[in-house]
Amino acid sequence: MAFVFLGFLSYSINKSTMPLPFIADTVYKNKDFTSQALQRAEYDNCTFINCNFENSFLSAFSFLDCVFEGCNLSNIKVKDATFKDVTFLDSKMLGILFSDCNKLLFSASFTDCVLNFSSFYKIKLVSSKFKNCVFDQVDLTEANFTKATFDTCNFKNAVFEQTNLEQADFSKAINYSINPERNKIKGAKFSKDQISGLLDTYKIVIS
Repeated sequence: MAFVFLGFLSYSINKSTMPLPFIADTVYKNKDFTSQALQRAEYDNCTFINCNFENSFLSAFSFLDCVFEGCNLSNIKVKDATFKDVTFLDSKMLGILFSDCNKLLFSASFTDCVLNFSSFYKIKLVSSKFKNCVFDQVDLTEANFTKATFDTCNFKNAVFEQTNLEQADFSKAINYSINPERNKIKGAKFSKDQISGLLDTYKIVIS
């Protein structure tokens, strides 16, 4: 019995450490991965268009130089997943814990995406670009967005706490509430029309 158990354990370990299949230069269009799961693999230069990943398990998957366009990625599970040089376009991305991803290799850009209820806790996205994105109730605690650009982004109810925003561009962002005493904002750009978002903590009246 011990021999059988050890054999099974050895098989499980070997299986979990096997290299992922490699899939490159492939386009997936109008696929519903909630009914038939995407193959666990390393995807390189692949494009996903109008695909539904809602609640999918993408843990330990690898996406390199991939594009997600018009996809529903809400509540995907991304424990130890790798997203390197990935582009997200016009996608629904509710409740994603990016903090669970492979932090060392994480790099991405976001355009026209809804990121509500997601978490970037301790994520490093230096010089990243966000355009026309919604961050309602997104957790940005201890994240590093140095030199990031937030073009026409809405930060209503987003949480900034010990966040590094040095030299970041918020000049076209709206509805942020950032405490200068609890976040790094040296060299960051802000709009005069939204300056109240830096003064909320002082409970003062601006007229």
